Amino acid sequence: MTTSTLQSRAELSDLVDRFVDAFNRQNMEDVMSFFSEQAVYKDATGKSHEGKAAISKAFEPVLDGTLGKISFNGDDRFIDDATGKVMDSWTLHMFRGEGADKERSMIGLDLLHFENGKLVRKITYKRG
Repeated sequence: MTTSTLQSRAELSDLVDRFVDAFNRQNMEDVMSFFSEQAVYKDATGKSHEGKAAISKAFEPVLDGTLGKISFNGDDRFIDDATGKVMDSWTLHMFRGEGADKERSMIGLDLLHFENGKLVRKITYKRG
């Protein structure tokens, strides 16, 4: 166990709820406020992005509207408060205009590691 401040299950769940809300609002500044300066994000392709600047660049297509309006809907959440780790599964809906052919969805999960209230590691997996 690290010397970081332990957070309760409720605190970790609240952090994740607020993090997902920032994504759903597509607010880059708010999303990035959850990451530590030396955070690492491993995307669904396996590529690592180290540090806030690299992570921000990786999130641009999701948050700048390239994918259209997005909505992450949580499915299951497992929290290990002793280690500050959360596994959060989700369905991502992407809307680009009107009509059924303009909506896409994907299923995935994030492994999130928090220390002292900040994300230090985010690993994303997606199905298909």
